[in-house]
Amino acid sequence: MMRSLYTRLIVSHVLPVMVVVPIMAAVLVYVLETQVVLTSIADELSMQAELLAHLAASQPDIWNDQAEANAFVTRFGSLVQARIAILDANGYLIVSNATDEQAQVGSAQDIIGLAQVLDGGIYTRISTESYLYAEYVHYQESAEVAEVMAPVWGANQRVVGIIRLTSQIGHVHERFKGLRLLIVGTLLIALVLSVSLGWVLARDLARQLHQATQMVELLTSGVRLPALPKGGLHEIRRLLLSVDALSARLNAVEEARRQLLANLVHELGRPLGALRSAIQALRGGAHKDPVLGQELLLGMDEEIGRLERLLDDLAHLYDQAVGKAELNYQQIPLAEWLVNLLVPWREAAQARGLRWQTEIPQELPMFVADPDRLAQALGNLLSNATKYTPSGGSITVSAGTDNGKVWIEVRDTGIGIDPDELEAIFEPFYRGQRTHHLPRGMGLGLTIARDLVTAHGGTLEVHSTPGHGSRFVIRLPLQKSQQLIPHLSA
Repeated sequence: MMRSLYTRLIVSHVLPVMVVVPIMAAVLVYVLETQVVLTSIADELSMQAELLAHLAASQPDIWNDQAEANAFVTRFGSLVQARIAILDANGYLIVSNATDEQAQVGSAQDIIGLAQVLDGGIYTRISTESYLYAEYVHYQESAEVAEVMAPVWGANQRVVGIIRLTSQIGHVHERFKGLRLLIVGTLLIALVLSVSLGWVLARDLARQLHQATQMVELLTSGVRLPALPKGGLHEIRRLLLSVDALSARLNAVEEARRQLLANLVHELGRPLGALRSAIQALRGGAHKDPVLGQELLLGMDEEIGRLERLLDDLAHLYDQAVGKAELNYQQIPLAEWLVNLLVPWREAAQARGLRWQTEIPQELPMFVADPDRLAQALGNLLSNATKYTPSGGSITVSAGTDNGKVWIEVRDTGIGIDPDELEAIFEPFYRGQRTHHLPRGMGLGLTIARDLVTAHGGTLEVHSTPGHGSRFVIRLPLQKSQQLIPHLSA
């Protein structure tokens, strides 16, 4: 019943109108009837009664002469829209212009509030009673009646009589019939406007949700999303932006998958091709030449080593994805460890015609880390520096301590990195625009280096200027390392 967006929005606009407006209308009419209209009529009748009481006080004959009393009532009855009755100080009816009260003249009246009036006060009462009116002699009806009694003061400042005014207010509901019709009309108009507004809002919201649904459907089908529509609700806009970001992310993942396959084909094809060629040469009789045989075996060993490193990189990437990476912390002398680690890289750099420099103080502290993992991270940085620095350039490795941290810096004079690529270079399989013409790789070195440094609780910073080289800095917390040393020593 309420599963349609149109229905829910329309009902959400109509219900408040159907519930709130009638309640407010009923309260408004009640307040007007009881607090405004009836009170106003009673106040007006009280003023008329007081005025007649003052006039009656100036005509003392009306208390003794029936004719004078009738003349008083006749004279002022046309001026007052109420029934006039005059009672003496004992509550006996002297005269009344009401037809139904003529038979009660001269008899005592059982009137509520008589004692209050005799004490000098004005009594006012509004009630619903049945009265027989001369002008409607054929039926009796129940109506709101306003009754006011005012004392008449004599010359000796004593109450000598009572002026009583009784007015049929009539059905107040009938007086507010027009107001009720106005409220009903307003309610109907409000309902029409609410339904129209709900329909318009539902239509607009459904249109935007339909656009979002279409984009999600396109996303699931693998189709590239069109440009985002402009405008719309803030929440829907955020949803579309999230879908667009998800699409971009999925496209990047798909591109990375394709790049991974292309890199794997290249990286696996090269050593496998070399191994196949070496095997064929050995089968063709190359093993009979000891020197040539040793060279072929050495080359095969190097190619197998490249395959092992490739598998290690892929294994590390998988471990990072499933959260299996673990570190084997050991206590290492940082200066000595660095010097030994850099020897093969120095040879590789110099073999490519690069200048090699190191700035490693001997007083570096003992350090706790996973030497193999940290060597892998540093090795990836050195590999990139060697690969992307042209012959004649230089590579400098330095280390030190600063602000409770150990830092290791690899600086080269290579091709550098564009500013807009400084963050992207740490994404898996990413290769910068400047590296496309250089030897290909898996694009995992920097990703793995950053992950391993982060696993040690450190950071990997990069600073680079295109055409002027790059500077990578590993920063590791020394305090954590020192806290771990006693435990490891034990």
